Amino acid sequence: MQDHSKPEEPQSMSFVFPLIMVTSLFFMWGFAISMLDVLNKHFQDALNVTRAQSGLIQFVVYGSYFVVALPAGYLMNRFGYQRGILIGLALYAVGAFLFYPATQVATFGFFLAALFIIGCGLAVIETGANPYVTVLGKPEGAARRLNLAQSFNGLGVILGPLIGGLALFKESDEATASDLSSIQAPYLTIGTLVLLLLLIFSTIKLPEVHARTHANTDPMVQRVRLFSQPHFVYGVIAQFFYIGAQAGVWGFFINYAVEEVPGISNKDASFYLSGAMVLYTFGRFSGAWLMKYVAPRTLLAWYAFIALVAMIVVMTNGGILSLCALMIGCFCMSIMFPTIFSLGILNLGSETKRAGSYMIMSIVGGAVIPPIMGRLADTYQMSVTFALPAICYAIVLLYALKGCRSVAIKTI
Repeated sequence: MQDHSKPEEPQSMSFVFPLIMVTSLFFMWGFAISMLDVLNKHFQDALNVTRAQSGLIQFVVYGSYFVVALPAGYLMNRFGYQRGILIGLALYAVGAFLFYPATQVATFGFFLAALFIIGCGLAVIETGANPYVTVLGKPEGAARRLNLAQSFNGLGVILGPLIGGLALFKESDEATASDLSSIQAPYLTIGTLVLLLLLIFSTIKLPEVHARTHANTDPMVQRVRLFSQPHFVYGVIAQFFYIGAQAGVWGFFINYAVEEVPGISNKDASFYLSGAMVLYTFGRFSGAWLMKYVAPRTLLAWYAFIALVAMIVVMTNGGILSLCALMIGCFCMSIMFPTIFSLGILNLGSETKRAGSYMIMSIVGGAVIPPIMGRLADTYQMSVTFALPAICYAIVLLYALKGCRSVAIKTI
């Protein structure tokens, strides 16, 4: 007869292997997301879509999080983290392989369908991986632990624009037009790597870790209690606007560099974007280290403030200076997602998985902001559109200063 009693909490050393395995998922997530930013400009040239239409790339991927996050959360609750991760990897691989027939059909809609499936896979993976990392250890170390794991996401976002720029953009921007065959090799490779990960995760056993709680197990009682937690509710709102800023900044980074800085080509701009991702990754690792000495909410407030100032500089259209400010903004984004996520689900006990699902749903902000930025860019100067990320960072700053004060945040 199966024993349904709650297992004893594993010792900290038993968390090392599952933490390493789950961290590999963040790398693949980062690569997939940063490739979108190269595709955004590439499809403008190769398929003759407007900047507003190219914003649909972010819309379908980030929008899939809104569609999938809650079902994924229920899936994790019923079957555990590992099975959810396997389903997410399978969807990711299918979407990547669909890029091959999409290049044959050569319609924007087919590419969007493939990207939506990839987004669904990423949403399932993140719904499991983010809260899983937060419970693999002591609660007071959750923010630092998630920042460290997500640092490897940064390695993926560096390679995305670098490989995408080399594969998708030719020496002259004119040669890029109508060239879709260059997309095939990168996405066939991605699909193969994801299949290998799927095979590995299907042969190992991840421990199912539960947050400590004495909460009532009635689902309706849990739901009411969850939405009575200010740090969670405001965290969902802050995450919505942060992801909107991230998707918008990354999605139109190449456009900004090409249109506002003289002498920069698509390929050059993709390399600048890769450099921005290096700063982003450095920010992740350094942020995880700084959280040993600085409270997470304090660090979040400083980074949000600097990002806000950087966007104001970007809006001045100051050429290479403004481009550097845009890169500094990418550095400041480094700690925002994992810190908001971990602060938002702190001290929620058995409601952690459900709270994580709502946090992942809030990624739909990345589906809302980029199309609006694209529409503004089709009407005004590209620099004007960065007022939207500035507003988003201001909201993140408010969350750090006021929204998460209801939970006790320790300096770790």
